Amino acid sequence: MAQQGGAGAGQTDRPWVLAAVDRFERPLIQYAARLLGDPERARDVVQDTFLKLCQQDPASLRDRLAEWLFTVCRNRALDVMRKERRISLLSDEQQNGQVHAGPGPADACELKDAAARALEILDTLPSNQREVIRLKFQHGFSYREISRISGHSVSNVGFLIHVGLKSLRSRLASADQMAAES
Repeated sequence: MAQQGGAGAGQTDRPWVLAAVDRFERPLIQYAARLLGDPERARDVVQDTFLKLCQQDPASLRDRLAEWLFTVCRNRALDVMRKERRISLLSDEQQNGQVHAGPGPADACELKDAAARALEILDTLPSNQREVIRLKFQHGFSYREISRISGHSVSNVGFLIHVGLKSLRSRLASADQMAAES
């Protein structure tokens, strides 16, 4: 995110804002892109999020910066979706799954295929389950943080994650069984 000159330029060069951009820009873009289905609109939403951060008092966000950033980003993305009256999902090509190299190329391919199948199946879950699962496992948030970001109660977050993972396991097992039979 490039710094802008002008009236608020003195605020944007605060070290804590720059540190937040370095740490959270990419995860926020990925999160917003998954919500919006468009990486370009996601970048705009994230830029708006960091502009709002420049207006905040660092002391008020000290222990909850990540939660605050994801909440503001989510709310801005939902505003964009409401304004445009459309919701779309990211295609497989836009998904950036992290795959760790295994002992060999065959293992790496197998792991990549399994991750791709899991992401495909994840995209078939209801949007609220997809969102909380991604916040938990791709971004590492606690149930309480996910609750604050998504607006669901903590117990509902736990329920959504439980039901979503149970459905993922079942669908993955079914897909594996069908692949083995063919």
